[in-house]
Amino acid sequence: MKLSLIGHNHKYQIESLIKIFFPTVRFSDHDQSGTEKDWVITRKKQGKHHIYLLAIACLNGKKQAAHFVMAQDVSEQEARLQLCAALYLALSRLLNRQLPWGMMTGIRPVKTVHQLMEQGNSPEQVRKILKTKYFVSDEKIDLCLKTFSVQQRCFVMECQPKVFSLYISIPFCPTRCSYCSFVSQAIATKASIELMREYVKNLIAELAVTGEIVKNLGLKLESVYFGGGTPTALSAELLEELFVCIQKHFDLSQLSEYTVEAGRPDTITLEKLQVLKKYRVSRISINPQSFNDEVLRNVGRKHTAQDVIDCYQMARKLGISCINMDLIAGLPLESLESFQHSIDQAIALQPENITVHTLTIKRSSDFYAAGEKPNRNSLVAEMVSYAGNHLRQAGYMPYYLYRQKNMIDNLENVGYSKPGFESPYNVYIMEENQTILAVGAGAVTKLVDETGISRIFNYKYPYEYNNGFSEMIRRKQQVVNFYEK
Repeated sequence: MKLSLIGHNHKYQIESLIKIFFPTVRFSDHDQSGTEKDWVITRKKQGKHHIYLLAIACLNGKKQAAHFVMAQDVSEQEARLQLCAALYLALSRLLNRQLPWGMMTGIRPVKTVHQLMEQGNSPEQVRKILKTKYFVSDEKIDLCLKTFSVQQRCFVMECQPKVFSLYISIPFCPTRCSYCSFVSQAIATKASIELMREYVKNLIAELAVTGEIVKNLGLKLESVYFGGGTPTALSAELLEELFVCIQKHFDLSQLSEYTVEAGRPDTITLEKLQVLKKYRVSRISINPQSFNDEVLRNVGRKHTAQDVIDCYQMARKLGISCINMDLIAGLPLESLESFQHSIDQAIALQPENITVHTLTIKRSSDFYAAGEKPNRNSLVAEMVSYAGNHLRQAGYMPYYLYRQKNMIDNLENVGYSKPGFESPYNVYIMEENQTILAVGAGAVTKLVDETGISRIFNYKYPYEYNNGFSEMIRRKQQVVNFYEK
């Protein structure tokens, strides 16, 4: 698509807005020749007394335009918002399509609600702002406000400078799923297994250094979260080495959550679950993604729906009291009826958490590389709506949500929970109101205080992490500098 920006430099916001209509679109400069069929022009013009904002969109030779006239003293932020609004109106008219989240492109809509509330707006005023300024649908506004209400009831949402969560990255999987965009290393070869062993050795060293820093600074650990990849891709022995290290170097006496994403059933064994139980892991994920075996085979999952049920029952027999299940709306070959069956099956099992994701076509996924056509024609919106309605009827309430670029139908990911089983880590990482100290490849430490967020990035891939480990340790000094500034 040809793109022309005149009188402004809001390229990122304009491109992000277009991508909520066309997730995999690629842009080039508008050449004004008039020969291309698909193009967008956005213009900001400064007049003597007013600012003129114009957006024109053309698809297959058909055009639509929208414009706003604003006072000259309006802020740059407000002018940018209105320019995006003009473009949203032009595209929605051209496509005859209203998006559920309107022109919101941010990944944390509930954080916007928090900010609006802190500015003194009532829930009804927030509703009006989301509807009139951002064109958000009533259904999604309700979802936002319900999620906000649960968070306010269950969590301390103000910044707590001396409280933190610990994230441990395990970027390994038995195989790579076709929809996946996470940094993960398949462990199908002897070389990859050796890489994993060296990785765990370095991870233990980084945890020890981090624990010493935490102790010296007097920080309080609230939650521990093993993510990936698939942490249970590690052997039971390697998992135990990590748990012993954490137990040795961190004060776990005030933990509210200890989560391990067991994730894929083809990595879960009785021995590994026994290790998790031994070290008092309080919450695990067992993720079906779908209870349709044909869908699972098509996306590269090496397990069946029955394997999910078997792993779930094995974890219950061991006494694991909080289990999350992930499902994905929009996977290829998934019909509306089979997705509804997946939701019904998950509810029948009664895990404490059920997270409903919308398929996202990420550039680093095999789907994107293959030009995969996602499940569309409003089926995904119906899937997500069915999930939300039936989960709430079954006693699950939304407690965190986030959105991603290239998400089908401009939808969202929502974590639902039975009352009292909400994951603190999931809320804090989304709302960015607590420090997250992160270790391992691809991990990003977020240092939070009243002035904002500082980030420390680890090397992305396991082999980079191993080769540059001394640099990873050196960067940990930034944590000390942050708290001693």
